[in-house]
Amino acid sequence: MSSLSRELVFLILQFLDEEKFKETVHKLEQESGFFFNMKYFEDEVHNGNWDEVEKYLSGFTKVDDNRYSMKIFFEIRKQKYLEALDKHDRPKAVEILVKDLKVFSTFNEELFKEITQLLTLENFRENEQLSKYGDTKSARAIMLVELKKLIEANPLFRDKLQFPTLRNSRLRTLINQSLNWQHQLCKNPRPNPDIKTLFVDHSCRLPNDARAPSPVNNTLLGSLPKAGGFPPLGAHGPFQPTPSPTPLAGWMSSPSSVPHPAVSGGAIALGAPSIQAALKHPRTPPSNSAVDYPSGDSDHVSKRTRPMGISDEVSLGVNMLPMTFPGQAHGHTQTFKAPDDLPKTVARTLSQGSSPMSMDFHPIKQTLLLVGTNVGDIGLWEVGSRERLVQKTFKVWDLSKCSMPLQAALVKEPVVSVNRVIWSPDGSLFGVAYSRHIVQLYSYHGGEDMRQHLEIDAHVGGVNDIAFSTPNKQLCVTTCGDDKTIKVWDAATGVKRHTFEGHEAPVYSICPHYKENIQFIFSTALDGKIKAWLYDNMGSRVDYEAPGRWCTTMAYSADGTRLFSCGTSKDGESFIVEWNESEGAVKRTYQGFHKRSLGVVQFDTTKNRYLAAGDDFSIKFWDMDNTQLLTAIDADGGLQASPRIRFNKEGSLLAVSANDNMIKVMANSDGLRLLHTVENLSSESSKPTINNIAVAERPASVVSIPGMNGDSRNMVDVKPVITEESNDKSKVWKLTEVGEPSQCRSLRLPENMRVTKISRLIFTNSGNAILALASNAIHLLWKWQRNDRNATGKATASLPPQQWQPASGILMTNDVAETNPEEAVPCFALSKNDSYVMSASGGKISLFNMMTFKTMATFMPPPPAATFLAFHPQDNNIIAIGMDDSTIQIYNVRVDEVKSKLKGHSKRITGLAFSNVLNVLVSSGADAQLCVWNTDGWEKQKSKVLQIPQGRSTSALSDTRVQFHHDQVHFLVVHETQLAIYETTKLECMKQWPVRESSAPITHATFSCDSQLIYTSFMDATICVFSSANLRLRCRVNPSAYLPASLSNSNVHPLVIAAHPQESNMFAVGLSDGGVHIFEPLESEGKWGVAPPPENGSASAVTASPSVGASASDQPQR
Repeated sequence: MSSLSRELVFLILQFLDEEKFKETVHKLEQESGFFFNMKYFEDEVHNGNWDEVEKYLSGFTKVDDNRYSMKIFFEIRKQKYLEALDKHDRPKAVEILVKDLKVFSTFNEELFKEITQLLTLENFRENEQLSKYGDTKSARAIMLVELKKLIEANPLFRDKLQFPTLRNSRLRTLINQSLNWQHQLCKNPRPNPDIKTLFVDHSCRLPNDARAPSPVNNTLLGSLPKAGGFPPLGAHGPFQPTPSPTPLAGWMSSPSSVPHPAVSGGAIALGAPSIQAALKHPRTPPSNSAVDYPSGDSDHVSKRTRPMGISDEVSLGVNMLPMTFPGQAHGHTQTFKAPDDLPKTVARTLSQGSSPMSMDFHPIKQTLLLVGTNVGDIGLWEVGSRERLVQKTFKVWDLSKCSMPLQAALVKEPVVSVNRVIWSPDGSLFGVAYSRHIVQLYSYHGGEDMRQHLEIDAHVGGVNDIAFSTPNKQLCVTTCGDDKTIKVWDAATGVKRHTFEGHEAPVYSICPHYKENIQFIFSTALDGKIKAWLYDNMGSRVDYEAPGRWCTTMAYSADGTRLFSCGTSKDGESFIVEWNESEGAVKRTYQGFHKRSLGVVQFDTTKNRYLAAGDDFSIKFWDMDNTQLLTAIDADGGLQASPRIRFNKEGSLLAVSANDNMIKVMANSDGLRLLHTVENLSSESSKPTINNIAVAERPASVVSIPGMNGDSRNMVDVKPVITEESNDKSKVWKLTEVGEPSQCRSLRLPENMRVTKISRLIFTNSGNAILALASNAIHLLWKWQRNDRNATGKATASLPPQQWQPASGILMTNDVAETNPEEAVPCFALSKNDSYVMSASGGKISLFNMMTFKTMATFMPPPPAATFLAFHPQDNNIIAIGMDDSTIQIYNVRVDEVKSKLKGHSKRITGLAFSNVLNVLVSSGADAQLCVWNTDGWEKQKSKVLQIPQGRSTSALSDTRVQFHHDQVHFLVVHETQLAIYETTKLECMKQWPVRESSAPITHATFSCDSQLIYTSFMDATICVFSSANLRLRCRVNPSAYLPASLSNSNVHPLVIAAHPQESNMFAVGLSDGGVHIFEPLESEGKWGVAPPPENGSASAVTASPSVGASASDQPQR
């Protein structure tokens, strides 16, 4: 094939990829053999599509081509064989052995015999060479590392791993150049020609006596379109009217032309790929990017793994849960099962009292539904408990500050409707756009607590839409209105930042978004015009017409890669379309609307997969990749003609407006479980308790915590439930005391070896084992077995586990170097799939295989010694390591490299916690200091010294521990003198429970798995259970309940405490005598005491001042 023909194939590959012909593009790659798409190959291997893997490889090499090719095919078929054995599918394993692996017997007969003998083993991991084999996902990731090395070294793949450097839509550009040239050669070139086909050469004919324009002055023959903005080859023809509107993507930036690396831009991941890398280089290309191949600015470009003593067979991360990357949802690897994922079951019916006009679910607390109605009412519902938390009627907060037109309008027509309600991204604010001039912003503090924040006289006439955005990383509110303008306001102060003018009709909707770090706003007007604006007051960048040319709204898919609009014409004809941003043209139009919609159709998107719209008294659903209607649901009848709809963030709930001022909430299976969980939590406190001591309390309102954007909010998911009993002032709340073994379920785990004390303790993520690290650097593992008495095999205090060791009898023992392990600061971190543990006891950091107890690697010898370890939540190859020299090292295990060294503490690091919502790392040290670090650039954002209660002295190296709440915004601080809850963005102490001067110090504390409780251990062996919502004591477990009488007067006490990952009322403690105890409440109780009401009726249970702590009745009695 000639060089030009080869290049044409690359242009076709680029075109197919841009048009999302995913299967076709990979078929052409394979059949032509010109480009080996490493990213696609990786995906197929990760998904275990072995037939497709070998079929794709066959376009480039055969088994017997060379030794590299032979090794590639052998590794793939061996993995397929081991997976069949691991599933105990012996017939399948035999078939693979005979059909796929036998071919290698002629080259290495002994190896083939050894592989065959694996069939005789109950578990092939008994073979010494396979003892390191973890689970399927980690094994595939390990194999991929080896395969990539083999492919890169194989001469047959030379020059086939790099895609040529091409500008966007190069084939389209060439066609446009050809058409321009054909037009220039016309005898009678006509202005603005209408080209309807590419099948024949173009020619123009002029009407009689018309004069041909000079080619020199022909505007069509100007400079060629820039990359990212080529004229469309769609229904409107390749030539645009003059002046030519800029395509939706091209106006944002002109993508640079960058070379492609030799291999996939994705990391050679030992575990799951980095989320940040995926966001920076999405698998499905953004609309202004080129083909779906690695980009040259990738921070993973062809970086080879450096030797470090960690075998390539080690999967460090050991495989976080499967991740969905941006854009992946609409590829052919889609995992959703339409329509089973759709919320189809009517789970709740709510009576709002007036007709809902707009609804929005809270972005974090996903069962909170905000509603605005046609009479200006605002309602806030806890959908799980069916409770309306707030109902507010419309009123102007300060009429004196309103403009005269607004005052006149209110006098003339006092009834005001809500046009839109919307939450801020973190849920700490919400905005309301009204049909008369104004916008009101409320701050939300949890429960029933919402407060007036800002009132803005925004537009003359109605405010038709409102949205939050973050230009220059500053939270802003964008509004549009009947006065044909779009305005941007500072969300904190209400100061106007921008005004965009240019629409010739009232602006109906806005859609702020960002791509490639460029912030912009789409707007639609009632004349059907779509415009786009940058935050620079330079005017609109595009000017398009929406289908229907009347009321249109726009929305992006959740991953931000696909743009949709939904609109209704004045004649009632409705449209949902997907836009091709690179061309500014409609890409596809979805079918299935009623011929004449009764009202303006509303729509929403979810899961990067589905579109939904309210039409014809039903909810209609489409798959984004299919224009045909997927299904329609009438929600058991009673819906409005064009119902308002809104998904929650996860797509598990769908709120729909119905007749008679009702709202129906639809749910899928995940949504039903979510609602059931919330409902159970709401009714939890109605059960009786045991052995109660009366403590009189007054009822109180919900506890507030300052939150994001400088405003207050309650800790998400920890709203205290005030029961009927607590609302009755004549009744008393009772503290639960557990003083006898019969009053709880407690179990000391069996011991096969004696250790001095337990230094670290954790439940495995599966919940069926406990791992402990003793002060002598030895790890202890207890596993519960699945049997008739324990069908789940989960940890329980009702049945003893086995202290587990592999058949080899070896111990997991940390390197101790020349240090005394009893004096070292031990630390460990467990991988997400429980396969590996990273641990240190003053010496090198060790990586252990949890199945074989073998040391897989050791690294980072002291000094300095590691004192705390934490895996990055989105990339298990990145580890934050706190050191005894007060630094924090951000370490990439894969390349054996310290990426950053963070300095901000003055003493050793004692705690690290990541928030994957705020993208921060919080650290704590023996200096009692807290620091917040941004995980994007690892800069220190804030720091604060812990507030030590008055009258308390602390030891020189007292540990300070940190742990994030389930909402990932607030975190728990544990110090020997106190428990405290901090809000991360302002690093402000919201609640504090100080230990009295005469009381024993705290040794450790942790959240329960649902963050509703805080389990706390003390030096005097008392264990206390606090409600995290108000840091009030709800249950106390005395030493006599779990320690034998012979130890009651000794100094035995818990050093560490761990919460079960699924059972919120189960915890375990590690003792100073080397014992481990697991605790559960009695089955008849089901929980640890009853949540106490906030003290003295205050809206704030704790202060930042140590002098205002718990009352005497609230303190553990020592």
